[in-house]
Parts: sequence; C-alpha cells; structure tokens
Amino acid sequence: MTETVTNWAGNITYAAKELHRPRTLDALRVLVADSVRVRVLGSGHSFNDIAEPGPDGTLLTTAALPPEFDIDTAARTVRVSGGVRYAELARRVDAQGLALPNMASLPHISVAGSVATGTHGSGVGNGSLASAVREVEIVTADGTTVTVARGDDRFAGAVTSLGALGVVTFLTLDLEPAFEVEQHVFTELPLAGLDFETVAASAYSVSLFTDWRAPGFRQVWLKRRTDGPQVDFPWAAPATVALHPVPGMPAVNTTEQFGVPGPWHERLPHFRAEFTPSSGAELQSEYLLPRSAALDALAAVDGIRETVSSVLQTCEVRTVAADAQWLSPSYGRDTVALHFTWIEDTEAVLPVVRRLEEALDPFDARPHWGKVFTTPAEVLRGRYPRLGDFAALARGLDAEGKFTNAFVRDVLGG
Repeated sequence: MTETVTNWAGNITYAAKELHRPRTLDALRVLVADSVRVRVLGSGHSFNDIAEPGPDGTLLTTAALPPEFDIDTAARTVRVSGGVRYAELARRVDAQGLALPNMASLPHISVAGSVATGTHGSGVGNGSLASAVREVEIVTADGTTVTVARGDDRFAGAVTSLGALGVVTFLTLDLEPAFEVEQHVFTELPLAGLDFETVAASAYSVSLFTDWRAPGFRQVWLKRRTDGPQVDFPWAAPATVALHPVPGMPAVNTTEQFGVPGPWHERLPHFRAEFTPSSGAELQSEYLLPRSAALDALAAVDGIRETVSSVLQTCEVRTVAADAQWLSPSYGRDTVALHFTWIEDTEAVLPVVRRLEEALDPFDARPHWGKVFTTPAEVLRGRYPRLGDFAALARGLDAEGKFTNAFVRDVLGG
C-alpha cells in the first residue's frame, strides 16, 4: 500500500513509495542495512528536497521509536532520542532545573533534524542549536552504530551533517541551570542610522521583523534573561498590544509578551509549544552572512524591497555566534541571518529568491540547508572551506553513498 508523503509546507512530495516508521532500534538497523538508499525525515520542516530518497530509496522517520531522555543533573547533560521534538525535550529538562542555552522560533522541530541542517535561535553570544551537542550516535550503512564525541577528529563534521552520514538515533547535549526570560516587543525601528551591533546585543536574544514595504523594522522582539541586564531600548516605542511576527495575524499562539517573566522554554521560541501547526501556508528562505556585513546586506535588501515585499509575509533578522561545524552556515564567523517567510506560491517566489541571492552574493551568503534557495552548487561549495573534509568523512562512513541523494551530491560535488 502506498501513501503520499509531503513536507510540513506541502510544497515537496517525496518520490519514495512510503514512509517507514520503525518502532525499535533493531528494526531500524535491519531496515537501513537492507535498503539501497536511505534518507531520514525529521519533523518535515525543510522546504526543499534535502530528505528526498528517490524512487529506489527508503524514507524513514525515527519518530516512532520510544523517546528516551537520560538527564544527568550533575554533569548537566541530556542524552535524547534524535526524533524527539524540542518542546518535549525542553519540558523534561526544565523539570530537572536545567535548560538548553537557546531554542529556535518554533519548538515543534526534531532535535536531530534541526542540528543536521544548522538551525538556530538568536543572540550575539548564542551559537546554533548544534553548538550544544557533545556526542552523536549514528546508525551507519551496514546497520552498526558509530558514536562521535567532542575530541574526536570527526566531530566537527558529524553534527551538522545533512543526514549524509547515517541515521542519528541519539544526541547528548550540554545543559545549564534553568533561567527565566522576559519578552519585550517594540515597534517601528528605523533602518536609517541603525547601530546594528548595539541593537543586536541589547538582550539575550533579539529578532527584528519587517515586511520590507517601507524602510526599517515593524517589530523588535527582545528576550531578556531575568538574571541579566535590564532592557534599555530607546530607538523604538514599546508595543501596546500583543503582536504576531506576520502582520495582521492573531497573536494568540505567540509566546507571552509585555515583559512577563516565564521559564526559558516558554519565552525563547516565538510560538507556544501547545500550538501545534499541522501545515504551513508559506515557503521559507534564509541566508547567513558575516555579522560585520549586516548593515550593507540590509541596505542591499532595502534596495530591492519592492521586489521582495511583493511575495513576502515577513522577514526576520537574527544573529548567531560562530561555530566550528564544517557544514554549519555559521562556520568560522559571527553571523547575521536574514530569514524570509514567503507566500505559498513557488512560481512567484523563485524569481524573487534569485534576485535576492544576487543582492546578497557580495556578502558570501550561505543559505540555510533546509530552506528554499537557488544558489548554484559550485558557488555554494566555495563558501564552505572544510567541505573536502566533510566529503572524506562521508566516504569513510558511507563508502557506497547509501545516505546520499541529488541534494547531497550537489553539495559534495560528486
């Protein structure tokens, strides 16, 4: 019996005949060993064909495996199943008086899929979600498990890995003591005269939102740790009503605003965990570039804002600290990330994406691995100086290319 399997947004329909849902690790190992080609579908929040296995391939999910949460309060670590979603992980960790350093805007994404694609939150001192990983367990092509930890020469390639090394079954993450966060929202921050570095550092996590219909930012979301400095934001007016990042959308599903303190996992995401999106009437793109180029990049987008705004729902600007993962879009550089939520119209969006990429090309922009982009493969490969090391790692763990697909082959150049 066949089934139609799509991603969360519904813009990708996978060629695989069915989605396999092994319920035990032994069943997963057998499935992997017996398959010609394998790709893993996380929570389906990628907007391109990174998970596409092809008609001869196996598409599988680890979501049906028994979820495991092994929290070591003394060591401040958690070993968690790769298919677990951040919302559930966060609740378990917080119950033990501990916290993850940061979260993405949507807490419903899987741990393994998020770190494999370089997903991130915001904050000048906060790395991507992969920065918290200290060990990863991978079922490789023959069904055996390989564990790669910090200190292993392979570690810098093993976390943000695009699913090209095997099936990630468990990850061990660093934790810290639990903390509370206040969320403050401001409106109408001008682009002219913007001191980006000061604004980006004005809270633990900072997000700027605009529709690009006029210069400047319609909203600024500041997430302040209550054990950190007070918010001082004289450049924009405090919001008088709760806001949604997409103009005109109801704010009922957003995390609490107006400076009401709450647990870290109920403030760092933009959306409430109990709000479970079933599908997204949108497409998304994101480009990560050196933070030092933020103002020039924003000016470049402003220069084509009539084109961009024609198919845009909202644009979010965040920062990410540099990391050492070879395929991380934040590899080796403190980063500014420009995220675009488009209307659900691929034909209309793609020409705008190409125009946007032309505007951002001078800044060595790296697209998010799980979003819509058209950057040529040869250009993309030139923006990752350790790509050769990653290709060698992939060959070492998967000599026959069982976990590759057209997307991965384009990235690796083979």
